Amino acid sequence: MRRMRVTLGLLLSACLGLGAAGCGDDDDDDGNDWSDWEQSCDAYPDHALATGTTWQWQLLGDIDTGIDVEVYDVDLFDTPQSVIDELHGDGRIVICYFSAGSWEEWRDDAGDYPNDAVGDVLDGWPDEKWIDVRSEDVRAILETRLDVAVDKECDGVEPDNIDGYVNDSGFDFDGYDQLDFNAWLAEEAHSRGLSVGLKNDVDQIAALEPCFDWALNEECFAYEECDLYEPFLSAGKAVFHVEYVDDVGDGQDLADEVCGSDDVEGFSTLIKEWDLYEWFIACD
Repeated sequence: MRRMRVTLGLLLSACLGLGAAGCGDDDDDDGNDWSDWEQSCDAYPDHALATGTTWQWQLLGDIDTGIDVEVYDVDLFDTPQSVIDELHGDGRIVICYFSAGSWEEWRDDAGDYPNDAVGDVLDGWPDEKWIDVRSEDVRAILETRLDVAVDKECDGVEPDNIDGYVNDSGFDFDGYDQLDFNAWLAEEAHSRGLSVGLKNDVDQIAALEPCFDWALNEECFAYEECDLYEPFLSAGKAVFHVEYVDDVGDGQDLADEVCGSDDVEGFSTLIKEWDLYEWFIACD
């Protein structure tokens, strides 16, 4: 789900309003230029999902398995094995969602996180807190979650909240720490035969595209940042994209605006409610 993140545009506006004294000169604020990042990623062409792949994203409620799409994105923990098996029987690819960058108090493994690796509450999500992506204990927990995805026969994973460095996490990790963590996460998924998507983290797309098999974005149209996904499109990889409405009655109007825009050409775009039940409108 879309997290409250500090976009470059908002940062720039704040800096102009505060003057030079109100803004740091840390290179991490440069946004898209991570060319001095020293890590690289191996290519995993067998895991890539192609541009234009059709999909459904449902994380809440009983999964409606009857939608004619190629990919279903469902919750790793809450989706019964029987549903995953049914989707596979119908020829669907199953992606399993979990949060990689936050602690969720309702999860069965919440007690496994060390206190010093759990940070500040996510803005707008009072039951979640950011975690320290540098923690080896945290990484061990996430390895276990990836093992669960394998055990449940997921084809891929959607790790959420992997842009903590641009949020008020309560930790001092920077963009390079985030890059290292996200690349590690992708490698761990690949080593288990899972495809993996880059969820948001729009300022690091150019650096991370080689590590990931597809991308998932929330509201790049609203935030005017869809052009940042060109590296995925140029690589022939799917960009799963969602714009949200507060009420389904507003869905068609938003679809009329978004679906005809050049900004989302090549994207697999859905109009959804914030609560990710089965309802959607898909752009053709």
